[in-house]
Amino acid sequence: MNLRNFFNNKTVIVTGHTGFKGSWLALWLHSLGAKVMGISNGIPTKPSHFELIKLNKQVISKNINVYDLNRLKKTITKFKPDYLFHLAAQSIVKKSYLNPIETWKTNLFGTINILESLKNQKKETIVIIITSDKAYKNI
Repeated sequence: MNLRNFFNNKTVIVTGHTGFKGSWLALWLHSLGAKVMGISNGIPTKPSHFELIKLNKQVISKNINVYDLNRLKKTITKFKPDYLFHLAAQSIVKKSYLNPIETWKTNLFGTINILESLKNQKKETIVIIITSDKAYKNI
């Protein structure tokens, strides 16, 4: 399968596009010809790969918290994605200990909100949900 042909002219949403993995994924999809929209709640690190590669000039960038169901649903409905890669999360372990409620809101309810936002879409969207190694026991 030729990925350039596969993603060319497809509409793709990447949540967490300002993070390290999300910014690489959004850049890669854009380079394959996809129309990419990124959804994130700010820029999580300094330095930032997102800022260094000036990704905001290459993709549509929306500052939305995945916990905000109404904004998320409106944005997704309007964009009509073919694919949605969900990487948005609060992944910093120390932060999760300091603020567990916000971590749960973002990670659990954020994912539920993504799925809820797509539930009644007229267009079928393929969703890929990404997690980190922190979700699994390190054996």
